[in-house]
Amino acid sequence: MPKQKFSPSPISPARLVAFDVLLAVEGGSYASDDLRLRSVTLSARDAGLASQIVFGCLRFQNQLDFLLALYSGRKAEDLHPEVRIALRGALFQMRYLERVPPHAVVHNSVEFVKQRHRAATGLVNAVLRKVNRISVDWPDRATSLSCPEWLLRRWQYSFGEETAICIAQAALSEPSHYVRVPAGAASPASLVVEATAVAGCYRVISGAPVSLRFHDIGSQSIVPLLDLELGQTYLDVCAAPGNKTSQALECNPRLAILCDVSIDRIAQLAVPGQRVVLDATEPLPFSTKFDRILVDAPCTGTGTLAGNPEIKWRLKPGDFSRFHAKQVAILTNSLRLLAPNGKLVYATCSLDHEENQDVVKAVLAEFPAMRREREIYRIPGRDEGDGFYAAVITGA
Repeated sequence: MPKQKFSPSPISPARLVAFDVLLAVEGGSYASDDLRLRSVTLSARDAGLASQIVFGCLRFQNQLDFLLALYSGRKAEDLHPEVRIALRGALFQMRYLERVPPHAVVHNSVEFVKQRHRAATGLVNAVLRKVNRISVDWPDRATSLSCPEWLLRRWQYSFGEETAICIAQAALSEPSHYVRVPAGAASPASLVVEATAVAGCYRVISGAPVSLRFHDIGSQSIVPLLDLELGQTYLDVCAAPGNKTSQALECNPRLAILCDVSIDRIAQLAVPGQRVVLDATEPLPFSTKFDRILVDAPCTGTGTLAGNPEIKWRLKPGDFSRFHAKQVAILTNSLRLLAPNGKLVYATCSLDHEENQDVVKAVLAEFPAMRREREIYRIPGRDEGDGFYAAVITGA
């Protein structure tokens, strides 16, 4: 008799996408970007489940790895990547999600491992048969807050222990969604929204934007610090992906120069203005000076962990000094183009002093005639939305 061909049992599309995205994230991808690409063919329901699994696993990774070791007797880092991802995904669904049938989770996880790393099929099946919803005592705050201890200590140094814990707890929650509706424009009929304290920023209560994209309230709070007015000249040094740029252009500046280091990213800006591809760590190629300058500097992104939880596992202590050097160069080059009595806003979505106050202090030492007019911190958990730092610098 001819041998029967092996026909793998189907894995639910949502779980397959989730597992593949999590594997890609381990390889350096960003969860939101990869999930968006892989979810195109999924139904809305499946896309929602895939998103829940991906971001849940990343937000609660320390807790999941503790549970994995509890049930299996093995450390997560000692397992093959496909096995580790499958177990984390299954543990998250079985312990953190309601109304998810355990048998479906076990079946899909075992099938995934059977197709990717067959030798571990028995291990995965045995581990998942032990899973229950009995509460456990987390061994330390790094596990209970699912955050690296070294990062908690940095926040504690800057803001105190209570605020550090607040930041970590905020990173465990799904972020609220916001859109921008410029003055005089109508809110899309597809959305139910409510106004916030930031003019033009609306919190999404239900629905999905069709003609708008999500724009966090913390991000929307930065551009108003420029006091940009009709007829002024405006330089946006790090313009992509364009949310702040679009908001700034609502003020109809006389001249808008939009810059970014990536030709692909700046080509996607759906806003008017002259585009320039450049590396802002090098001297900027403009002979004119600008009334208003926005430096939305590249940074570690520690203020955005609720929406980008992979950052907390990817970040290393040395990354802050690396960004600091780049930020100092960008701010220095930008300030050389600030017109007399002009205004520059330096902003990051980082919570670290090395990328924020330390950058401004170092640069202003080279520009004694300029002054820091004010600075703000938006802290996740204390303030609505993502974390941001901004300093307003005025020209001589």
